[in-house]
Amino acid sequence: MKPVAVEYPEELPGLLKMTKEQFAAEVRFLAAAKLFELGKLSSGKAAAMAGIGHVAFLHKLGQYGFCVINLHDEQIDAELRAAADLAP
Repeated sequence: MKPVAVEYPEELPGLLKMTKEQFAAEVRFLAAAKLFELGKLSSGKAAAMAGIGHVAFLHKLGQYGFCVINLHDEQIDAELRAAADLAP
């Protein structure tokens, strides 16, 4: 993995009641989650970026209020039509 430097006020981890390591992990997760939410990374690639397992990443997304399934309106409509076609 390649590192990225993010500048932040020195007291910020303490204000959030985190160690520097916990804060760094949080920033990595949130950056990966946002890139996943925007459709720029798959969940697997985002999990790798966050440094956690795929299932743990998906679970954590839900805990933070991110949608685990990213479908566009057209895709949702197509899925609903397909489900209606299957109904007896």
